[in-house]
Amino acid sequence: MSKAVRIDRHGGPEELKIVDVEVGEPGPGEIRIRHKAVGLNFIDTYQRSGLYPFQMPLQLGMEASGVVEAVGEGVAHLKAGDRAAYASQPPGAYSELRVMPAKNVCKLPDAISFETGAAMMLKGLTTQYLLKKTLPAEGLQPGDFILFHAAAGGVGLIACQWAKALGLQLIGTAGSDAKCKLALEHGAAHAINYSTENFAARVKEITGGKGVKVVYDSVGKDTWEGSIDCLRPFGLLAVFGNGSGPVPPISLGTLASKGSLYVTRPTLFTHIATRESTQAMADDLFAVVQSGAVKIPIDQRYALADVQQAHRDLEARKTTGCTILTL
Repeated sequence: MSKAVRIDRHGGPEELKIVDVEVGEPGPGEIRIRHKAVGLNFIDTYQRSGLYPFQMPLQLGMEASGVVEAVGEGVAHLKAGDRAAYASQPPGAYSELRVMPAKNVCKLPDAISFETGAAMMLKGLTTQYLLKKTLPAEGLQPGDFILFHAAAGGVGLIACQWAKALGLQLIGTAGSDAKCKLALEHGAAHAINYSTENFAARVKEITGGKGVKVVYDSVGKDTWEGSIDCLRPFGLLAVFGNGSGPVPPISLGTLASKGSLYVTRPTLFTHIATRESTQAMADDLFAVVQSGAVKIPIDQRYALADVQQAHRDLEARKTTGCTILTL
């Protein structure tokens, strides 16, 4: 038996219930893993609220770390006793124990703690595909300016550090002076408080009127119009989240008139669709963390029993960096 967090219908944090579930043996291509820590992400709130609808009942959670207890037929890259971490579908990480597909589960290097492993997989792999794979038509070179919204969040603070390591000048936005300071401390070249400043005007000022090659936007509805105005000709707007709500339809004529712009809506799960791509991206993430160039900031820890409060704080923008559930 395992304690797990489940919802029986879409709604607010009050729908999160802790239940006892029976966990069986892994089938072909599956493992059973006993979690040590679980990561929280904005996608969890989208699934809970119904923005991303699922069949009920739903056990939430997309990333965790722990120890493999058993492996099913055909699983060659893991064995019982291995330390492991993952970002994976289907949801189910908010639990003590689960059976799940092995494809996206990676061996966790001994030098990386379980808490760090749980906090970094979804957010770190997201940063990896953004900075390494979601690139403007002209590519990115050291010295280039990029704009990154929500720079003091879990993905944002990893991106600030990784962009600096790549020689990029990351302009971060955040909703308070304290969060802007945090982004600067983690490697952002510039930080803009978008609650008190016009971020598009400031970006043009910082870049000498040229704009940036790419905007990475997880805020969505509230920022996308300003994001378009920050781009130089042939620039790319990569909307990878909906923190303020989904982006409305965009006119192709707008992209033409503002400089032959590109727009994409990438997801992590397209990038980790195969075992090989998952491992290659994870190896890149593990290497940059072990080098010390990127540190994973865990700023909030909640017990599994306090998961409702964790969701309230996440949605109220009270959190910075990464948030985990401890077991």
